[in-house]
Formats: sequence, structure tokens, C-alpha cells
Amino acid sequence: PLVDDSAEDGTATVAAVQGNVPRLGLDFNAQRRAVLDNHAARTRELAEAVKEKREPQPDFVLWPENSSDIDPYANADAADVIDEAVRAIGAPTVIGAVVAPETGKLRNTLIQWEPGLGPVATYDKRHVQPFGEYIPMRPLVRLFNSNVDRVRRDFGPGTKIGVFDLAGTKVGLATCYEAAFDWAVRDTVTHGAQLITVPSNNATFGRSEMTYQQLAMSRVRAVEHSRAVVVPVTSGVSAVIRPDGEVVAQTRMFTPDVLVEKVPLRSSQTPATRMGTLPEFLLMALAAAGLGWSALRSVRARRT
Repeated sequence: PLVDDSAEDGTATVAAVQGNVPRLGLDFNAQRRAVLDNHAARTRELAEAVKEKREPQPDFVLWPENSSDIDPYANADAADVIDEAVRAIGAPTVIGAVVAPETGKLRNTLIQWEPGLGPVATYDKRHVQPFGEYIPMRPLVRLFNSNVDRVRRDFGPGTKIGVFDLAGTKVGLATCYEAAFDWAVRDTVTHGAQLITVPSNNATFGRSEMTYQQLAMSRVRAVEHSRAVVVPVTSGVSAVIRPDGEVVAQTRMFTPDVLVEKVPLRSSQTPATRMGTLPEFLLMALAAAGLGWSALRSVRARRT
């Protein structure tokens, strides 16, 4: 095969939880704690299936972006619900939450939640989306559309690269549309990620093709870096992708579900991982040099 998808570092059994949302669109989280309760319920159901030997015990569990629709640091009831679900499944779990500090900007955060320990590590989304997670030039934009104030408080970007150690597996984190940006995925692999996850919340896009577009991006990243990619999404489509880009498991949209799959772990780096954007810059420089040379010849020809 052109792409090696062998298990260089063994395998991991991973569970991706899709809890679903009570409603589509920007008001997906309008019903307090409904999204969180859905994901906790699916996780407890998985724990029962494991106990009854209908499913294998996962090494770790991945929840989507915004799977806790309220801040578990500020709301004890949310923390209790998460802790109960994580204890039930008995595996480290990545929780997506909107964290609201008392001052400053919101954070789109992934939390590593360990059974018996609670939250032990966090990753704040680094590439926040304009007009979705923050409004640039808000006073000016408000002149054209008052809907900008539906984003009442802007999100701020994180600064640290996201790699969690989940039961001995280095898992690289790219939240939602960070999968569209080369650097946001690549630097997790250069920092040791053996597997990549792209937790996402696509409920705000309804039944559009956006979720399939994002899934295609994740398949590209799998091949680009020769890593398995797991995509847990609140409302679908969630998927498990092998390092060669093959989708081995996939959910439907707006249905609760859980995917449990054994995936290969890898540590070698592809040429794309090692070189990053260098080939792109070289091609751009070559194109610029070619255009400059052509323009110079044209000027000289006119003078003669």
C-alpha cells in the first residue's frame, strides 16, 4: 500500500460518544444540561454493555466539543454528572466544555477527566473562528446585522499544543475546524501524538453538508500524518478513520450512538509531517520567481 497503517506502537481500543442534542441550530444548548446528560447517559449505557461483555472495555473515551453545555468548573452538578459517567466506564475521558472564567474571554476547552481523580489536564482551542466564536470589529458589524450580539461573549484562543496522555497513549487534539489548518494538526504529531482526535460540535450547522466536509478534512489529516483519527461529534457524523484514510465506523446524523473500535498507534513521521508547509512556500517562491522572470523578459522585449 502507498500508506502504511500498521500498528507500530500497538493498538488502543477507543470509544467515541455521540450523545445528540435536543434541538438543531444555534440554540442547541438552550435547555440547560440536556447535551451533557445525553452524553453521560450514552457513556453509562456503554459501561453496562462492557459489564455484560457486549462491548470491549475501552482504553479511553472521547466526548465531542461542547458535550458539556455548562461549565463543570463553575457548576457542581455538571461535574458530578461527568464524574459519575467516567467512574462508570472506568477509563480516562476527554470532555468538551465551554469554560467561563470570571473575567476575560470564554474558552473552548477539552478536559482530560480521570476516574477517581477528576480533571487533570486541559486544552484550549487555539484557532477560534471569527463570526462564530468571536466577533471582530463588533461595533462596525452591528451596523449591518444585529445578530452579531447572539455571540454575547467572545472566545479567546489558547496557546498550548494539545496532547493528552490517555492510559499511556499520546492523543493529539484538534478541536472542530482546527482540522482545516495544517499547523493545528501537525504540531500535535511532532509533539508525540500516536493518534489524533477531532472533537466537534456540528449541531449549529443543522443538516447541512458541513459535517461531511469536516469528515473529509479529517481523512486527509489521517493520510497526511499516517495516524488514526477519531472524530466524536455531538450530533454526527462521528467516525473512526484508519491511517490510510479508510472510515471503519461511522454514525448517522442526529442520533445517539457510541463507536468502539481498536485502532493502530503510530509514531513514525511522514514527509508531510517532517517538512510541514516548506514545500508550499518553495512552490510559491518558484511561482513568484517565474512570474518575475516572465515580466522582466516582457519589459526587455518591449524596449528592444
